[in-house]
Amino acid sequence: MGLVNRIKFLCDEKGITFAELERSVGISNGQIRRWDKASPKIDNVNKVADYFKVTTDYLTGRTNERTFVDNYEIETIAAHHDGEEWTEEELDEIERFKQFVKMKRSQ
Repeated sequence: MGLVNRIKFLCDEKGITFAELERSVGISNGQIRRWDKASPKIDNVNKVADYFKVTTDYLTGRTNERTFVDNYEIETIAAHHDGEEWTEEELDEIERFKQFVKMKRSQ
């Protein structure tokens, strides 16, 4: 699915038109339809991705994974330890485990 078709799909899903999307993100009227024939500015693709809360890779068809990863969402993972102090080695191990769990989730 190409860029314009992905955007059309997302617009349909949200119940809006290209014109409404363009107004919402500050893109010239009718511009998105022209992206089938001309390369869009990356800033405009980013605006559309941000509007729909999807990645630019999803919009361009490089992946079917819609959600943001790492840089866009801040997550907090809390651990309670009854007053004990964590060593640097233990903190590193916790971080490695967190990365392992994230990797497993994306598979």
